[in-house]
Amino acid sequence: MTKKNLLPANLDPRNPSYSYKKKENDPVENSHQFNQYIKQIKFNKVFTGTLWAEGPAYIPHLDTLVWSDIPNNRMLKLYKNKVSEYRNPSNYCNGNTIDNEENVISCSHGGRCIYKTNDKLEVSILVDSFNGKKFNSPNDIFVKSDGTIWFTDPPYGILSDYEGYIGKQEYNGCYVFSFDPATNKLKVVIDDLVRPNGITLSPDECKLYVSDTGKDLKHLYVYDLIEGRPTNRKLIYDFKPFFSDGFRCDKDGNIWTSAGKAIKCFNTQNELIGQLVVPELVSNLEFGGKDGNILYVTATTSLYSIELNQQGAKFYE
Repeated sequence: MTKKNLLPANLDPRNPSYSYKKKENDPVENSHQFNQYIKQIKFNKVFTGTLWAEGPAYIPHLDTLVWSDIPNNRMLKLYKNKVSEYRNPSNYCNGNTIDNEENVISCSHGGRCIYKTNDKLEVSILVDSFNGKKFNSPNDIFVKSDGTIWFTDPPYGILSDYEGYIGKQEYNGCYVFSFDPATNKLKVVIDDLVRPNGITLSPDECKLYVSDTGKDLKHLYVYDLIEGRPTNRKLIYDFKPFFSDGFRCDKDGNIWTSAGKAIKCFNTQNELIGQLVVPELVSNLEFGGKDGNILYVTATTSLYSIELNQQGAKFYE
């Protein structure tokens, strides 16, 4: 069941936003390129009432956005400007995306697994172990054009009962995995990050972006994908004192990422080109809307949106 009597986000030290209450982003001078993408400056607050909103995913054929409210053990949906519950309980789902058939693919902290949810809200487990051992707590996720599912596996969902259930790490690491549901084959694709967190892919599927949010590490990295293997890791940005939690690429390959109480945007040369300030600590974001130019932002207690003169990568090329 959904947890009851949880403290407000700003009063609970377990909430990811708690330590950042008094921190603000340094200003950034937006470039001409970035300003061309900006249609409006102020974010619209679509909904408030979550404790730690995460994992927005847009489902084009339903014109619906779903996202997680992890401490409240539920998922919400936005359809025709109305918000309602999508799954309750969700088993502490965090990151979400869609597969090539537009089923919702979710990282479950509670189940320590990857779920698939179809339009009838029928839920199935796709994968829940590595070499016979439980995952830590799958965190963020994307699906390639070949149908493989890539996800990160830090331990945040098993460190306390706030975003999952207290548990032990069983395989003695924090890896990035790829899983092929057609063959049930699971691969380790990155094994040398401290706390792999956010993950996404460039529009041409030649670049892999992964953040590491380990202690004293608040990095966003880019890898070349060569024959399906991440190589040539490069640091894009050090986000301290904040962190890069979740991100997406637009159709031109620029990456838009959570960055404290803001969204930062980097071009394909890994240069910071602009920033949009958000009223709360941001966790993640997603491009959606029928034209793919609505940027949805999950930020602690709320869902925000802003209309852009730019489209997201995956469905609007």
